[in-house]
Amino acid sequence: MSARITSLLLAAASFFLVGTPEKALAQAPPAPAADSPAQSTGTSPQVGTSLTLAQAEAMAIKNNPQITLGKLRALVAQQYVREVRSALLPAANLSLTGVASNPGSRIAAGYLTNSSVYPRAAGGASVSQLVTDFGRTANLLSSSEFGAKAEDQNAAATRADILLVVDQAFYNSLETKALVHVAESTVRARQTFAEKIQALTDAKLKSDIDLSFSKVELARAQLLLLEARNHYQASLASLSAILGFPDEQNFQLVEETNPIAAPAPDVSPLIQEALQQRPEIKALQLEVESAEKFSSAEHDLWRPTVEALGVVGQAPVRDNHIPSWYGAVGVNVNIPVFNGFLYNARGRTADLQTEVNRQQLLDTRNYIARDVRIAWQNSNQAYERLTVTQQLLEQATLALNLAQARYNLGLGSIVEFTQAELQKTEADIADTDAKYQYRLTQIVLAFSMAAPK
Repeated sequence: MSARITSLLLAAASFFLVGTPEKALAQAPPAPAADSPAQSTGTSPQVGTSLTLAQAEAMAIKNNPQITLGKLRALVAQQYVREVRSALLPAANLSLTGVASNPGSRIAAGYLTNSSVYPRAAGGASVSQLVTDFGRTANLLSSSEFGAKAEDQNAAATRADILLVVDQAFYNSLETKALVHVAESTVRARQTFAEKIQALTDAKLKSDIDLSFSKVELARAQLLLLEARNHYQASLASLSAILGFPDEQNFQLVEETNPIAAPAPDVSPLIQEALQQRPEIKALQLEVESAEKFSSAEHDLWRPTVEALGVVGQAPVRDNHIPSWYGAVGVNVNIPVFNGFLYNARGRTADLQTEVNRQQLLDTRNYIARDVRIAWQNSNQAYERLTVTQQLLEQATLALNLAQARYNLGLGSIVEFTQAELQKTEADIADTDAKYQYRLTQIVLAFSMAAPK
């Protein structure tokens, strides 16, 4: 934004007006170069859909794919919780088996035991239930739950990021639109001034150099208008893309009329509020808790696992050596003894990852505190700039009126008059920029604090 304003100021530094933009609008008829972009291309102008800031935010939340991705990741994390919880619930299976074999044969090769194989057709069910693994599955479940909550906070952070970009694009479009109006007023004023100098030159009351100056400045004003319109169309294209449209929308932006409020006098409460509310902080805190639970689960790998098993079934077609039904229950206990230090490495890895998450949380807290402080300082500077630019505009208007009176009476030169016009134009641009830049600094400060919308 600052680079664009600088370019407009440099372009504005090369021309001057016959009076204030308001006076020029009242005195001068519309010039062809000051028409709307649709008129300049020879097509009829189209009235776009009115759009408020709240509507733009709602549209972005609905259409922007980044927000949808954040929601989908949160849903994936919730399904992972269900996956881990399934280990605590019984597992049941139904089986149907049919075997044709040489009667009385046994499996002899590839096994230590010789299992008998009989012709049969049978059906049955098996059920297994984890009795206890001394906390490992419970820790895994807690870890996944914290991870799911962290993804919810990440989705909220993505939503806040998109809303910030939408607000910035919205106010950038409003500012560029206001600068287009300033440029149009400049062109109209330059057109009137050039016609006036043309008439005076024809009457031999002004020199040809004055006429040349007026025509050159009119051409430069027209170039400034083209540049301002280009910036406005670019800002509309950016806004349209953020709102989820593949092509540029001709929105008629509705500016809010909320009064300008002064920023907070102290930044410390704002920093504390940000550290408590920012979704990035909450997400990292949850990730630390998730990593701690996962680390506990990895250390629990050394603990025994107790599992209960049960089977029951019926064999309507069978060999005479096989009973018509079968059933059994049992308990299986697995005790880890040695696995090549695999569990040691997994536990150490989980501990290190937990420490990594803690350091990331600390680093993020420091960066967020810095961002809030910088946003607060920028907001204060922009608020003070409002008063300065207003005073600049008032003094530039007064100087322009005096210079215009002197020039009309023949007491001042065209250089003096054009210098006053230049100062007035710069003041108009600076005042317009100051108003929208303060709104933008307020938006960034609210985002840094995670202020609810």
